[in-house]
Amino acid sequence: MRLGTGHPDDIGPVGTAEPTTSGRYNAPHTQPIQSRMSPVSDAPRRAPSKNVRQLGMLWRFIRPYRHRVALAAVALVVAASSVLAIGQGLRLVIDRGIAAGNPGLLNEALIGLFVVIVVMAGAIFGRFYLVTWLGERVTADIRRAAFDHILDLSPAFFELTRTGEVISRLTNDTQLLETVVGSSASFALRNLLLMIGAFVMLALTSPKLTLLVLVCVPLVFLPMMIAGRRVRALSRANQDRIADVAAYVDETLHEIRTVQAYVHEEVDRHDFGQRVEVQFDTARRRIFVRASMVATVIVLAFSAIGSILWVGGHDVVAGRISPGDLSAFVFYAVLMAGAIGAVAEVWGEVQRAAGAAERLVELLATAPVIAAPSTPQTLPRPARGDVHFEAVTFAYPSRPAMPALRDFSLDVAPGEKLALVGPSGAGKTTVFQLLLRYYDPQAGSVRIGGHDARDVDPRALRRHIALVPQEPVIFAASVRDNVRYGRPDAGEADIEAACRAAFAWEFIERLPDGLATGLGERGVQLSGGQRQRLAIARAILADRPLLLLDEATSALDAESERLVQQALATLMRDHTTLIIAHRLSTVQHADRIVVLDQGRIVEVGTHASLSRSGGLYAKLAALQFKT
Repeated sequence: MRLGTGHPDDIGPVGTAEPTTSGRYNAPHTQPIQSRMSPVSDAPRRAPSKNVRQLGMLWRFIRPYRHRVALAAVALVVAASSVLAIGQGLRLVIDRGIAAGNPGLLNEALIGLFVVIVVMAGAIFGRFYLVTWLGERVTADIRRAAFDHILDLSPAFFELTRTGEVISRLTNDTQLLETVVGSSASFALRNLLLMIGAFVMLALTSPKLTLLVLVCVPLVFLPMMIAGRRVRALSRANQDRIADVAAYVDETLHEIRTVQAYVHEEVDRHDFGQRVEVQFDTARRRIFVRASMVATVIVLAFSAIGSILWVGGHDVVAGRISPGDLSAFVFYAVLMAGAIGAVAEVWGEVQRAAGAAERLVELLATAPVIAAPSTPQTLPRPARGDVHFEAVTFAYPSRPAMPALRDFSLDVAPGEKLALVGPSGAGKTTVFQLLLRYYDPQAGSVRIGGHDARDVDPRALRRHIALVPQEPVIFAASVRDNVRYGRPDAGEADIEAACRAAFAWEFIERLPDGLATGLGERGVQLSGGQRQRLAIARAILADRPLLLLDEATSALDAESERLVQQALATLMRDHTTLIIAHRLSTVQHADRIVVLDQGRIVEVGTHASLSRSGGLYAKLAALQFKT
């Protein structure tokens, strides 16, 4: 829902109809658009750390492939050693070949150069292949680990976290880590080895000139370290801004029909443009700092080389060193300067990856609010389907001061058909949320099959419940995959029987590929009534002892509703059923009707007794049946 302009902030509990959603506010263009990750804390986002220790999280993903890492390290050392060997060959060619007028040595040097080049090429191939493979493999493992973890997070997490931000962490952040593991890290190590090796060769060639290098090196590294910290902070901010853009796109495309129905395109273009410009401005500042850092390092490094060449030239003229020594020294000095410049450039990538790693660590460290106990209890078999709410008080995490249920107590017997009615916001959907253990109550308990829901593994608990929501959920898959979503091993005959029972077969037969027909994103190819019947078929096929119907026939026309009500009557015969209903005509034959208002039970009875009582139900019934 959009009110005016701005960006998405708080959203209501996923899948709930009762808690309202807040609108958008218009963030000033000059201020970064803040995003939040912690679903259980109102504390401000902690500042990013000023080092790259967060990249240590990569080791647990790299460790299974440590043998490949060892092979890549060997290839790296061989390649770096080959480059260093070229410098010694250059010294020999100048001093013993060119200066001494020895053409035979020149021939030998050429052959030796070819050998070194072949060895170096083979080592570079091995390093590149192994390291690139490692980067892709580690990225895939991180994405799988993060996605597996996200699936265990409760809906409370997504109340305060935008989906687009989570997607950004799974895609953009992991891509940055892939860049570091698959290229930047090995590139940096290669240049680090070259820098160390070149320094050793410098010291062996001319201790005097090497001392001059030692004076210059700190001047080169100091700006790199200072600017690197700034690059990292800006990189973290840039990733946050990218997450803001992704979140806005996700929401807008999700609700594209509402956007177009209210002719909101221009406002959304303007708001999206603001977010893109804020992200661009952050990226521009990061690029400027990084480019300045690299340029400064290169200027200082090559200025140092010029100074060294000037001093060394005087030593050659004075006879203190040979021309070959000076040539080798310059070669190693250039190699060392290039390596320092490369490390400076890669350091920016490492800083960016450290920010991405920090965001992923933050996500992976988010503990699920709803988790299985250390020794979960087992629900009885066959499942009884009885439900007991004992003095339950519950408020959604995003609205702790507004309880959705207050001192709520209710017993549902096995096989009973119980309806929950009342005005919007009365607490009906919250009852379903607690039964599915999307949340735990702040006070009281919810017992299913004689066990407190908190003492049972949430997955085992949910395997006893079939849900038909008010807004049917259809996935971008085939009809077959949608129907067997709750029972993936179901055979073709069982799927067809469930579809026939839900009176969905008549339209499935007319689809181009029958059960194999793809339904598109969110089932856009089907009408509302057809989507609802598929959702009912899914629940019928799941065949679970506790059935939750949230306005299960609200999207059907009169004829379809009649047919589906017959199917539901057959389904409910052997199941404990809780029904949320705004249309009271659908619950007239329930065993009991529970009337809720402001999170409390105000009436309980049958349709006939409640209609005569003159209470809230009678007023609602009078309004609906008169209409």
